Amino acid sequence: MTSAFLAVDSGGSGIRVAVGIPGTGRTAEAVTGEPVRTTERGLDPAHLMAQVAPLARTLAAEAGADRISWAVVGAAGFASLGEALRAELPGALARELGVRTVALAADAVTAYVGALGPRPGAVLAAGTGLIAVGTDLTGWRRADGWGYLLGDCGGGAWIGRAGLEAALRAHDGRDGGSTALLERATERFGAMAGLPARIYPRTDRAAVLASFAPAVGECAAHDPVAAGILRAGARHLAESAAAVCPADGEPEVALTGGLFHLGEPLLAPLREELAKRLPHARSVPAEGDPLRGAVRLAEDLAADRCDVPIAPTMLHVVTINTD
Repeated sequence: MTSAFLAVDSGGSGIRVAVGIPGTGRTAEAVTGEPVRTTERGLDPAHLMAQVAPLARTLAAEAGADRISWAVVGAAGFASLGEALRAELPGALARELGVRTVALAADAVTAYVGALGPRPGAVLAAGTGLIAVGTDLTGWRRADGWGYLLGDCGGGAWIGRAGLEAALRAHDGRDGGSTALLERATERFGAMAGLPARIYPRTDRAAVLASFAPAVGECAAHDPVAAGILRAGARHLAESAAAVCPADGEPEVALTGGLFHLGEPLLAPLREELAKRLPHARSVPAEGDPLRGAVRLAEDLAADRCDVPIAPTMLHVVTINTD
């Protein structure tokens, strides 16, 4: 029997899945475009399983595996909204796929492990949302990651929402508006008078807001309002990194996530802010993304080890009793 691991990266814009054979470097990957639903109990384990299980079976066959023995699920919102996942997902993975060891992680943890591995430092994980996580390898610290209504300051939805606000200000003739962003918003969403009706009823509002962040980045070179939004976002990002980074030693700081594809309009002010707030830290390129972090953790599970801290709301490991 050939045993495989399952690695899952569940984010604000969809789910990425990998299945691999431990120790071989062989993985098969797939992606969905639908984020996991949130219910009154938090992230919905049934909705996650409905998307992941069929892909896992297909990918296991592609990888040449007979069974899936280990699973790591990194989920956006797990630290705050993971109650139902902790209660139900290990059992569901065991019933549906035969998994025997499960690690449930905040997506910030998989982002950290993917970016830095088991080294002290801080990682800014920014896509639709934003969370910062740091460790001295004895425990985890997190900042933000409170979702687009209460936080995620500097993340994709935050930048996109600020850009749309500037567009609406220009539409109304209020101070602080941007005609450049108004033009881009109209191209993207249609007439501004109908914008609320196009956004408020949607269940993927955060992803829709984040979809406008690239337009803010593209306008920043010639539009001071767009540039100001990115400068403010950079300040928020650096504040979160400073809140979690170890104060002693020579920690490393890495950036991971699709938001940083905005490039220099965001990265230049972010470098300045990080240098001011964390002069003792060294900025390094991320070695890999959150899915790579989930794969690393799954390889560790298969080897019966874990080189980063275990904590219930950040990294929760369960062994399923088969007796």
